Amino acid sequence: MEWEPDAAKEIEKIPEHVRKMAKMGIETSVEKKGKNIVTIEDVKEASQRFNSLMKKDEKTTKIAIVRCDIVSETCPGMACFKAFNKRKVHFSDYGEAEIIGFFTCGGCPGRRVFRLVDSLIKHDVDVVHLSSCMLMEGGYPKCPHIDEIRQMILKKGVKVVEGTHH
Repeated sequence: MEWEPDAAKEIEKIPEHVRKMAKMGIETSVEKKGKNIVTIEDVKEASQRFNSLMKKDEKTTKIAIVRCDIVSETCPGMACFKAFNKRKVHFSDYGEAEIIGFFTCGGCPGRRVFRLVDSLIKHDVDVVHLSSCMLMEGGYPKCPHIDEIRQMILKKGVKVVEGTHH
């Protein structure tokens, strides 16, 4: 089978250990179309098909964010959501992910967290982020109960990530 120069160049971007298999798959697809020359469009089409299959296999990470009750009176949570939506700062390592919970601690000493984490577990939460407002010292004091809140979540078997947008 012949390959156009641009198509041959594109296939070289595929890791060597899977390149031969990818090339065979593309050539088979091209043959089924009744063609005998692989174009750059054929390679891109195969790449899109592969990527969509990989996304179906990728597990969606379910995230919850707990934030300071006092700070919630002045902060609508936009920076947390912006960081998540753009996969910035503490959300940069996530692929397929969704926020399934966004709640306040309920006030000192984090009295609502215990019950709400139980509810999140019923909905298969994977990780709870402690919002940046609970961790920073600046315009307001760092949460004095952060260690107990973190330990309580961990004891429930849920991963904890410290921070959202700072």
